Amino acid sequence: MAVEMASQSQVLVEEKSSVRILTLNRPKQLNALSFQMISRLLQLFLAFEEDPSVKLVILKGNGRAFCAGGDVAAVVRDIEQGNWRLGANFFSDEYMLNYVMATYSKAQVSILNGIVMGGGAGVSIHGRFRIATENTVFAMPETALGLFPDVGASYFLSRLPGFFGEYVGLTGARLDGAEMLACGLATHFVPSTRLTALEADLCRVGSNDPTFASTILNAYTQHPRLKQQSAYHRLDVIDRCFSRRTVEEIISALEREATQEADGWISATIQALKKASPASLKISLRSIREGRLQGVGQCLIREYRMVCHVMKGEISKDFVEGCRAILVDKDKNPKWEPRRLEDMKDSMVEQYFERVEEEEEWEDLKLPPRNNLPALAIAKL
Repeated sequence: MAVEMASQSQVLVEEKSSVRILTLNRPKQLNALSFQMISRLLQLFLAFEEDPSVKLVILKGNGRAFCAGGDVAAVVRDIEQGNWRLGANFFSDEYMLNYVMATYSKAQVSILNGIVMGGGAGVSIHGRFRIATENTVFAMPETALGLFPDVGASYFLSRLPGFFGEYVGLTGARLDGAEMLACGLATHFVPSTRLTALEADLCRVGSNDPTFASTILNAYTQHPRLKQQSAYHRLDVIDRCFSRRTVEEIISALEREATQEADGWISATIQALKKASPASLKISLRSIREGRLQGVGQCLIREYRMVCHVMKGEISKDFVEGCRAILVDKDKNPKWEPRRLEDMKDSMVEQYFERVEEEEEWEDLKLPPRNNLPALAIAKL
């Protein structure tokens, strides 16, 4: 019963005629997704899809974050207690939720008025409409934690212009609302002072047809200018460097660029890559590259294999170490193993993409069957 209460208080539900407003409600934890929240969201999204009276779903966060990610600290506790399979349950439910959102037959409007990171991107970017504001901070910071951009990020990052997805996914770079709009991670930009009015207008939508919500959003949206120092102005450099075949070649290309012009942005990018887990960088690059040629379901099935290997920790224990250094002890000084990129061999990378064969009763991610999908959802498969 207490668990049921927790999941209900951690996801608030409001009914306004044919619209359902869901609010992620763990503000002290920046709305990090607990196992209960993920289960509850999955249950609600599936129920709303079946309910003909529901036409539109709005998802937002309470406080200064939309959602700062999955609650990985809880997963690490399971791993340390020798129970990585509990962590696998967390990720399998999370990825199922991502898949349902990516193939949803009704419009989902996510209001990203604050921090959107990792798992927070997973519960928003797959949906139809993503509203950024002047308060939005987006990042996929997983390589600094010894993880990799998951939650279907190999699908959505690989579809950003040029090689911007590799840049965002490998460096953990933070993007603001204007940059999210420019690269396509956000569909609209609305100043936060207009959100209350926007929400009231959206609650008048009485149709499943997403063009109604789209028309309302278009009336509110603005086109903010990118800051002068925005990474999005560096797309030519990003494409030259992040299109390289290996992480080592990407870093060499950036270092060559740095010799040609003194540029704080390039040196910060090199530093971010050198601080990240070598194992994470290598599997992340391959994951994004494979994602370009795969549907969203295939991406999530592959990422589930990868995350199980990460949690099992047989090839590298960087996930536990990264969480210790960044989230627990906060010394920001992880001891990565392997320590250098060249020590993370291709044969080791390869293992992350294989089934977890030696594990009893382990199965590939089973995605729920989806019926009567709209054309936009079918295109993602």
